[in-house]
Amino acid sequence: MGETAKHILVLGGARSGKSRYAEALGETVTGNRIYIATAQARDTEMTQRIAAHRKRRENRWTTLEEPLNLAGALANAGEQHGFILIDCLTLWLSNLLLAEQDCERAVGSLIETLDACAGTVVIVSNEVGGGIVPDNELARRFRDVAGTANQRLAQACDEVVLVTAGLPQILKPAR
Repeated sequence: MGETAKHILVLGGARSGKSRYAEALGETVTGNRIYIATAQARDTEMTQRIAAHRKRRENRWTTLEEPLNLAGALANAGEQHGFILIDCLTLWLSNLLLAEQDCERAVGSLIETLDACAGTVVIVSNEVGGGIVPDNELARRFRDVAGTANQRLAQACDEVVLVTAGLPQILKPAR
């Protein structure tokens, strides 16, 4: 984490090590840390993933589960925590799409809240544009929404990191 970086976007593919990287950033700070989790346990496999993430963090983090109102959760967490990790943006976008909410407006609200947040905020998101074109409308819409959201957040954040095979690559260094 750069010395002046307050808002960091961590991108990567599935199982790239992006969450571990983001958590490691949080482990280096003293004080209160909050983990805003956006995943919903809709099936057994996701329930197991959520449990593995919780176990890895143990009791070193305060966890807040918020599948839809991410801007509200960030605003509340920002008042009392110096380090906030949001994991993950793309699961949140999936939740919004399935709830038929306006993703563009929600991302705008998140960015406004991020701009007002004084603490360090790390946002984990999947880079979804490197694969094949999805074969159905919902999947294509998700890819487009996620790609646009990642671009908007990359502009709003002080630092952007791409994690591939567990190796961080600084795309936008903190100034």
